[in-house]
Amino acid sequence: MAASNTRDLLLEIGVEEMPALYMPAILDDLKERARTRLAEARLDYAGMDVIGTPRRLVLKVESLSEQQPEARIENRGPKKAAAFDAEGKPTRAAEGFARSQGLAVGDLEIKDSDGTEYLYAIKTVPGQAAEIVLESLLPELILALPFPKSMRWAYYPVRFGRPIRWLVALFGSSVVSFEIAGVASGRTSMSHRFLGAGTVSIPEPGAYRELMRENYVIVDHRERETMIWQQIQGEAARAGGFVAENEELLTEINFLVEYPTAFTGTFSPSYLDVPVEVLTTSMIENQRYFPVFDGSGKLLPNFISVRNGLAEYMENVIAGNERVLRARLEDALFFWKEDTKKPLEAMNEGLERVMFHARLGNLKDKVERMRVLAVKLGQMSGFSDPVKLDRAAELCKADLLSSMVYEFPELQGIMGRYYARKSGEDPEVAEALMELYMPRSTGAEIPATETGCLLALAEKFDNLTGFFAVGMRPSGAQDPYALRRNAFGIIGILSQMPVNMDLSDIIGSAYASFGANSHLEDLDSCREAIIDFIMQRLRGQLIEQGYGFDVVDAVLAVSRNDIKDIITRIQVLQDARGGEVLEDLMVAYNRANNLSKKWDDTAVRPELFADPAEGDLYAKLLAVAEKSEELLQRRDYAAVLKSLASMRPEADTFFEAVMVMVDDVQVRANRLGLLKQIAQLFRKVAEFSILVNG
Repeated sequence: MAASNTRDLLLEIGVEEMPALYMPAILDDLKERARTRLAEARLDYAGMDVIGTPRRLVLKVESLSEQQPEARIENRGPKKAAAFDAEGKPTRAAEGFARSQGLAVGDLEIKDSDGTEYLYAIKTVPGQAAEIVLESLLPELILALPFPKSMRWAYYPVRFGRPIRWLVALFGSSVVSFEIAGVASGRTSMSHRFLGAGTVSIPEPGAYRELMRENYVIVDHRERETMIWQQIQGEAARAGGFVAENEELLTEINFLVEYPTAFTGTFSPSYLDVPVEVLTTSMIENQRYFPVFDGSGKLLPNFISVRNGLAEYMENVIAGNERVLRARLEDALFFWKEDTKKPLEAMNEGLERVMFHARLGNLKDKVERMRVLAVKLGQMSGFSDPVKLDRAAELCKADLLSSMVYEFPELQGIMGRYYARKSGEDPEVAEALMELYMPRSTGAEIPATETGCLLALAEKFDNLTGFFAVGMRPSGAQDPYALRRNAFGIIGILSQMPVNMDLSDIIGSAYASFGANSHLEDLDSCREAIIDFIMQRLRGQLIEQGYGFDVVDAVLAVSRNDIKDIITRIQVLQDARGGEVLEDLMVAYNRANNLSKKWDDTAVRPELFADPAEGDLYAKLLAVAEKSEELLQRRDYAAVLKSLASMRPEADTFFEAVMVMVDDVQVRANRLGLLKQIAQLFRKVAEFSILVNG
């Protein structure tokens, strides 16, 4: 709660144009750091907001206290037993502590802490005026902001995202004085770079936004984004179409302008002969334009962009943008015509000249490995035509040698599909060339065709196996070959395929496809590392989806080779939580496991049974084991849990009637062997000892 004597605080950091992609994160960071620093400074406030444009980062704090409250500081010293001797006189420890605190020993207090008495120096520190605190707090806050890349300018040692050109720091109507890199704080801001008065004097924080608006700066990025989107939608409607939502592009444009005005441009319909992805990629990635589509989703010969300024002389702006886009589209049309003069297969001729990796060969070597692995995956799964698989793998990297993909690398695979269709390839083969790179992000769409699924798996397993086998594994934030994305892709595809596939077998086949390569580590260590890597990704993904961490860990403790099977087990176990079946199962398992966890022998000799309860439990175990084996083969884990839980009555009777740890060595071993068999049977589903409260 804010104190009664308060004022608003305004901090504006004026900079050279900041990269648009820096802005969302840096505004969030400024807000969090301001909250932390003000809390540490014991300054209360009613509200806080952080806004920004390409040229300014702005912190506004409402009703900030004018004065820090007094602070009671307690510093703990030595134990009382060490602070005074047997006669009660202060020891050197007590005297040294008192001296370090600027107090006499008699001013120290004795307080209990967790049952032990200590000396304490208790001092009351008076609060300072907020203006004095802010003089050091604000520059420290500014210089603590992190950027992906920072820079220095002139001869100053200061580093920041872009050079600081002005600073506004107002506490109420008073200037908070400090200096950074030769720039002194004040009340003078700057208008729009090309519009407005040039300099803008801010009398107090409440006047800031309206004064900036009068000088053609919409400071609030949220308001600016709303304006941009509404303008774009209006322009699209006037052009007879609509624009697809693109949050990333909208955010980038938002942080490129301070006073937005949207406009519509056109291009020749003749360019619509080029694949739509080429046109939209050129517009979005190169020019930051929004493509316009008609009601059926067909691309129109229009684009929408946003000017940083007024609508005056817009015809010149439109003409300039159309001229720039025309040159781009002319290049794209030329590339399309040139690339389609020859069949896709002909582009394969240059693959041997393109290095994939120094230790893993060129692209032709990679394609040959993928042909072998893709067909092998088809045999393992019984999924897809081997002829289609081989052909798709043979052509999967050909489009990388096209002029279009050279110019627009993000179109790899997409252009392969178009060129394959033009070359008369089988439709599923053509589709697989695009699906090779799917899913493009975690949770994204997976390949729809059988050939595409297996080709994508071949690509991802070749990447993982190759780079792991030559010791180039991700570490920390470093993942230059996107191996984490490959692992998530494998999880996404295998979890949705209609067949179960064994990771160990796939990695073994991928490793074998490299042949005699002296750079490779041994298969066993490589395979284990890759499975660990994939399982770490799978574990995190499942926990994010809401599965209990203990349920996930219980299954991963016994199953690591079949992603589809792992997910099925986890779903069944999660659904069973809180139910009677799992409760009965856990009682039977825990009693058997707790006694036998340090016992390794599973031998059971029925002739040593001394009580009918032993025979009954053993008979039940054999019946359940036989039934469970059949159910496990069918992966009917819900039925397996019920079968295992049915052992509880016999287990309860056994433990009531029998003492396991008897003196007779043979009888004790026989009973422990029986319990060990029970525990091992349960572990065919999961490691139930990991579950928290069943």
